Amino acid sequence: YNVVVLIIIIIITLFLYPAPSPRRDSGRLTWGLQFSKNSTRSYFLGRSYFKGNRVSMCFSLRTADLSSVRLHSSSDLESTRVPLVNGSASSWLSLLLQAALGAGFSDKTPAHTVTMACISSNQAMTTGVGLIASGQMDVVVAGGVELMSDVPIRHSRKMRKMMLGLPRAKSIGQRLSLLSRIRPDFFTPELPAVAEFSTSETMGHSADRLAAAFAISRTEQDQYAFRSHSLAKKAQDEGLLTDLIPFKVPGRDTVVKDNGVRPSSVEQMGKLKAAFVKPYGTVTAANSSFLTDGASAVLLMSEEKALAMGYKPKAYLRDFVYVSQDPKDQLLLGPTYATPKVLERAGLTMADIDVFEFHEAFAGQILANMKAMDSDWFAQNYMGRKSKVGAPPLEKFNTWGGSLSLGHPFGATGCRLVMTTAHRLKKEGGQFGLVAACAAGGQGHAMLVELYPQ
Repeated sequence: YNVVVLIIIIIITLFLYPAPSPRRDSGRLTWGLQFSKNSTRSYFLGRSYFKGNRVSMCFSLRTADLSSVRLHSSSDLESTRVPLVNGSASSWLSLLLQAALGAGFSDKTPAHTVTMACISSNQAMTTGVGLIASGQMDVVVAGGVELMSDVPIRHSRKMRKMMLGLPRAKSIGQRLSLLSRIRPDFFTPELPAVAEFSTSETMGHSADRLAAAFAISRTEQDQYAFRSHSLAKKAQDEGLLTDLIPFKVPGRDTVVKDNGVRPSSVEQMGKLKAAFVKPYGTVTAANSSFLTDGASAVLLMSEEKALAMGYKPKAYLRDFVYVSQDPKDQLLLGPTYATPKVLERAGLTMADIDVFEFHEAFAGQILANMKAMDSDWFAQNYMGRKSKVGAPPLEKFNTWGGSLSLGHPFGATGCRLVMTTAHRLKKEGGQFGLVAACAAGGQGHAMLVELYPQ
């Protein structure tokens, strides 16, 4: 069998790899990162969030229906930025360029990608915010995309080394010599890494340990997950999730809503086995966010630019912070560390916040953050603070569902959180909203959103 495979590879290789020319071109594609701007007063409009294939994702800006913004011309858009967590550098650049051009924007519009794990689109937005604040630009599209159904899978390192050596072979004999070194283990692919680089532990394992450390039971986690699905279903039925743009998946049906919302019962959830720490762990598929394809996009403007163009903003981005902490034992506690910092920067307290939208990586992660935020002991011993910041009240917390029920396309979740916050503030008559999320590497983020005067 191995001999047959080797012969096939040799034949294919001889056809696919032409002999090297006497003269070799050393030119390389150069990509310059262009910076756009956004101010702490920014304009939101539109988001898309869909299941689809890679080509569909590349045109996420078009599906975000940004044409409804009625920009005076495509040149009014000064920059775009879209994160992609699972992909190669070349795919990031290609994706963003295709999306912007496919949406009808000018080829003079600079674009670049950012990545920061689960808070990548948060970084895309705040990068724009900082650039608007600096006066560099007035109009920016920020968003995110993830395609978990088709993540890059690489050849083994040995196979890559052999393949890279083939073009340098000067004769068929040299090529045959290289190919003769192929062994069965060369064909073992390298799957995408899901473990933390510094700890070699998956996020699910960390969530299980975190839940145990804060004495959060399996039942409590299942109950919270059931709450998320139930609230998301209620929001869908009441037509509250209006920022989704219908999307036609080639060869399939049109996606008109998030299709991961599946409220069952706490009893049914309790029947599932542990997903990470087996057999006695408490984190399961039911109380974890699921992998999904998705895309999001928001339009950001300075207030002055929006008003000059005749538009009414939805909300202000008032302030934000990024934090990082111990990735071993506090990997998922980013919201706990980020929340008091952003409140202090804005001169606000938890009592001033009307809407809370936290990323739900795991039910146990949310409940652990709640306990940590409500603990004077934790604040004093781990955060160097005199007292706790306080836990968000559940009646204000993720009341339209969250990542556990709506899904978590890594690069796109941040924009969803911000847009949901803006819509909830308007619907509920609130003024301030707080967005917070954890991310790989022990990173975290918090952002304050203020409803634009109605």
